[in-house]
Amino acid sequence: MGLILDTNFIITAEREAKRGITTTIDRFFAGRAKESYYITFTVAGELACGQSASPKKDWERLCAPYPVLPWSSDVSWQYGEIYRALSAKGQLIGTNDMWIAATALVHDMGVVTLNVDEFSRVPGLMVLPY
Repeated sequence: MGLILDTNFIITAEREAKRGITTTIDRFFAGRAKESYYITFTVAGELACGQSASPKKDWERLCAPYPVLPWSSDVSWQYGEIYRALSAKGQLIGTNDMWIAATALVHDMGVVTLNVDEFSRVPGLMVLPY
């Protein structure tokens, strides 16, 4: 399998590194040393929006440790499936979160996030808090 790191995970890691502490991130990784970690094209885009990722070399540094899962037609279809399912229940989540969830489902991966309440609404998605 593999796990997709949500934007908030990368931001937490960056903030902890700047403070010289990595307690939260180290604790998460400690029990999952053999796991593979990824980010999505959406997470890369969200990171590009942040002040800590400007200039571009800083954004590249944030993204570099993780392979970026790209957009695909399967991801788009899965996004539509998620949208329809959540909309029918009146439980839509953020657009970028739906893209992340769709990418995770297509690649049979879980999502590591602090945004558990929203991601947990997505049918069939494994959500791991950190």
